[in-house]
Amino acid sequence: MAAALLLVMAALAGVAAGGDIVHQDDEAPKIPGCSNDFVLVKVQTWVNNREDGEFVGVGARFGPTIESKEKHANRTGLLLADPIDCCDPPTQKVAGDVLLVQRGNCKFTKKAKNAEAAGASAIIIINHVHELYKMVCDRNETDLDINIPAVLLPKDAGNDLQKLLTRGKVSVQLYSPDRPLVDTAEVFLWLMAVGTILCASYWSAWSAREAVIEQEKLLKDGHESSLNLEAGGSSGMVDINMTSAILFVVIASCFLIMLYKLMSHWFVELLVVIFCIGGVEGLQTCLVALLSRWFKPAAESFVKVPFFGAVSYLTIAVCPFCIVFAVIWAVYRRMTYAWIGQDILGIALIVTVIQIVRIPNLKVGSVLLSCSFLYDIFWVFISKMWFHESVMIVVARGDKTDEDGVPMLLKIPRMFDPWGGFSIIGFGDILLPGLLIAFALRYDWAAKKTLQSGYFLWSMVAYGSGLMITYVALNLMDGHGQPALLYIVPFTLGTFIALGRKRGELRNLWTRGQPERVCTHMHMQPLPKDINCDAIDVVTD
Repeated sequence: MAAALLLVMAALAGVAAGGDIVHQDDEAPKIPGCSNDFVLVKVQTWVNNREDGEFVGVGARFGPTIESKEKHANRTGLLLADPIDCCDPPTQKVAGDVLLVQRGNCKFTKKAKNAEAAGASAIIIINHVHELYKMVCDRNETDLDINIPAVLLPKDAGNDLQKLLTRGKVSVQLYSPDRPLVDTAEVFLWLMAVGTILCASYWSAWSAREAVIEQEKLLKDGHESSLNLEAGGSSGMVDINMTSAILFVVIASCFLIMLYKLMSHWFVELLVVIFCIGGVEGLQTCLVALLSRWFKPAAESFVKVPFFGAVSYLTIAVCPFCIVFAVIWAVYRRMTYAWIGQDILGIALIVTVIQIVRIPNLKVGSVLLSCSFLYDIFWVFISKMWFHESVMIVVARGDKTDEDGVPMLLKIPRMFDPWGGFSIIGFGDILLPGLLIAFALRYDWAAKKTLQSGYFLWSMVAYGSGLMITYVALNLMDGHGQPALLYIVPFTLGTFIALGRKRGELRNLWTRGQPERVCTHMHMQPLPKDINCDAIDVVTD
């Protein structure tokens, strides 16, 4: 189960955020008269002087800049163009109104020129698809003296706006409010990601230390068993090896293509079910670990359950709550507050996987993160060459469905952004670096290093810095989705390797992944100096 959930999460490793516009025609150059930045535009409507719905479109590359302040934007009447495509001069008198036209049959610039010549103050074009596309100019166009703004609406919004004209006199107001310089949602998302890795790492290190203490206790008591001190792990833990680290990325790529090709309503429902199963397992594991300190007898008493084996009474008590929580989220996931439940289930799942799945040494961690680094870049950027769109971002946003993205994401609403929406981060952007950082803390505790002399603190600082650079790049790139691992992996892995090399511990980190320990429980002849306790099997009977 852990491996399957890890695969699903890593398939969405690269999404730090998604833009609001389908970024087509990025190659179209800015030329005189066609050099506007692409901005989202709000279209507020009134029907018979009563405020009605609001629609969102995208401004054109040509024409004047659209007003950013709502109080300064003019409210003007809306007319349906005749002919509807506005490829010929309109037959009706416009007199300063806004013309509503259909896309097609001629260039955007020709529609705008005809509308301006007829006296329109602006033109709203209804797209023939449900996405927002950029309106650009042809490279060879020269007559671009257009003095009215043009806005493109997606098909469903445009049709709804057209229907309003049957209810009476319609007025519209066009404006494009500026987004805040700092998105507070990204700040909270950064804190969530860093906090999740922090908690998961300490839990993983605590479990490893408890396992070592238990081993030492068995040796002191002369327990009749054969112990391999090099294993040092506890039951239920999964160590990643070199082969699985490489295959993991290959299989994740196949899974991502399957998501892209099969993305539909029923497939999203399937992903929701998978996410709920993983969320229930993660939430249950986290709650049992927390509550076992106060309900120790229930946590240490077990009963046999068919298909599940021995299950503690505390787990049986917690499980119904977790199932109900996940089901309620699944049923009401389209509500505005459903992101809270999704984040709780997601964080619990990530923490549980980091606690169960472990990197045994720095070599495996380097291979895993390096492959994930290339995977992220390929499916966010390079996949456009074959699929004509970013596969990773399309899947993450759920563009081919009526869902607001797939559930394998942490998300927070942009509360102070006039455009609303969500800031998102893929599970893999937390989980994959988190595996390396948890390894760092386990090593530090085993080597009895202080926080400053260890690797954990600096790995956390590097991860936080890399994620922060991701959000800076996101804002500089005008909302284009960014492969977060492009920035996180060099920071985190580079810091770890550089510190290990400087301290002379890189060889040990790379191959063994644990500090050398002196065997204190052996009552026999002294061993040679080059033999250590970790390298032998001890038999005490």
